[in-house]
Amino acid sequence: MSVTTQTATTDRTAAPAATEPGVARRRGRGERGTGASIALHATLIAASAVAVFPVLWILFISLGPSSSWQQPGEVLHHLGLGNYRFVLLHSDFPTWFANSVIVAGATTLLGVLISASAGYAISRMRFAGQKSLMWAFLITQMFPMAVLIVPLYNLLVQLDLLDTYLGLVLVYCTIAVPFSAWMLKGYFDTIPHEIDEAGRVDGLTPFGTFWRLIVPLARPGLAVTAFYSFLTAWGEVAYSNQFMRGGHTTLAVGIRTFAADERADWGSMTAASVLIAIPATVVFLLVQRHLVTGLTAGGTKG
Repeated sequence: MSVTTQTATTDRTAAPAATEPGVARRRGRGERGTGASIALHATLIAASAVAVFPVLWILFISLGPSSSWQQPGEVLHHLGLGNYRFVLLHSDFPTWFANSVIVAGATTLLGVLISASAGYAISRMRFAGQKSLMWAFLITQMFPMAVLIVPLYNLLVQLDLLDTYLGLVLVYCTIAVPFSAWMLKGYFDTIPHEIDEAGRVDGLTPFGTFWRLIVPLARPGLAVTAFYSFLTAWGEVAYSNQFMRGGHTTLAVGIRTFAADERADWGSMTAASVLIAIPATVVFLLVQRHLVTGLTAGGTKG
């Protein structure tokens, strides 16, 4: 009994000692020191500045004359929207924009439908050639784009799809679908199989189960694939430059007309670049709350 009393007394007398001035407090696990915290925040600020500076610089140059990229001080004395008026009213930018919207929208819609169907089939069904299909999706991502231009060009010529919206959309789907199908397959693996069984008990067909039960639960994953498919078609240059001509030119190729061999119209190019970035920013804002969930859910299997 005396030993217990002595131990309790020792604990009570030792406890205040830890809070006395001049006594160093032991840092807990996960806590950062002041120096480490300052270094971390300084690094994050520097990285953010490096990422944001090019965008702000292009926006700044677009508000000045064409020669302002060599003399940035001129922008402050000639601020205006003249470059934007020229691009929108005195160039083919509206036509390029419409072509890009058609191609990117169709690629997004078709790419999501194909990749979602393929990902669900690979995740839920067992059929001949299942592993071969998965490997085909993976291997197609290993070929450089320059290697595929010639065979794709020959295919489009034989199918009479050269310089058509459908031909370019199908070409872009060859880029978007393999990656999206792999990612959605991992996302569908996290959805319990009991939901499919409940749909069959209620009399739904496999497609009805997929469309009415699985698709609503897979919105985060579908949002990521839609964003990836849109960006694939919106900013791609090599395929569009080779397969589209005349009135079907897209933005990524049309903007090159502002740069001649002798001289580049930097004012018009930077203004067009800012306008091109707006739709991609809008799409990002629409799907941003699903991006983190959609990208990480496929990494674990529930």
